[in-house]
Amino acid sequence: MEQVELSFDLDAEQTIVEARLVLLQDPQQPDAELRLDGSALELLGIRLDGREIGADRYRVEADALVVTGVRGRVIVETRSRIRPVANTAMQGLYLSGTTERGFLLTQCEAEGFRHVTWSIDRPDVLARYTVTLRADRERYPVLLAGGDVDGKGKLDDGRHWARYVDPQPKPSYLFALVAGRLDSLEDTYLTTEGRRVRLAIWADASVLDRCRHAMDCLKAAFRWDEQRYGRCYRLDAFHIVATHDFTMGAMENTGLNIFNSK
Repeated sequence: MEQVELSFDLDAEQTIVEARLVLLQDPQQPDAELRLDGSALELLGIRLDGREIGADRYRVEADALVVTGVRGRVIVETRSRIRPVANTAMQGLYLSGTTERGFLLTQCEAEGFRHVTWSIDRPDVLARYTVTLRADRERYPVLLAGGDVDGKGKLDDGRHWARYVDPQPKPSYLFALVAGRLDSLEDTYLTTEGRRVRLAIWADASVLDRCRHAMDCLKAAFRWDEQRYGRCYRLDAFHIVATHDFTMGAMENTGLNIFNSK
């Protein structure tokens, strides 16, 4: 898998996900069907190399979308519906808090990405991600994803959008997004290469006073990587989101980390 382009129309009740996958067939398995992992997804449409395909070319199984007759390098586009408010397993995209006051976030390790969209959800398959988020400006004023912001703006229907590009190839379990009402503690870090990186820790206002220590730890970690390994952070910004409803500990997502605030 070479490239993943994702587009989200975000809402707690239902979110529409459009995915564009650039795939290269394994030459050692020329006759194999294309199997895309997926669970709890409602398929709304599928295209192969820009053309809609009939039901005779694909089938939806309990845990996969299987496409037949795929050869060489192909582009697979899918459109799906998911329901974050009903995702009580907290794998994939789910709601933290209430529908009116909560925010949306993802947990994709180890196999949560298959609850977001159809894809090859394996840790040994790497791709570059471009992610576009659209949501209501009042309910979801903050839109975050991995990578750097490549554009943002307002839409005529009361929504807004933001696009993130992550140049670093990564497995699907490192995908992350957050959308909702959050306050932030912000700072900057000057790398040894002379680049100034924007730092932000996002959380509910009730716990924001506890984030200063986290910010100090983040800057110390940047400095340790530079001094110990000679490695500087490569993106323009680094975001951390703290939430009560998160089931994992440490994570290595590029540009956007999510932690439990308890």
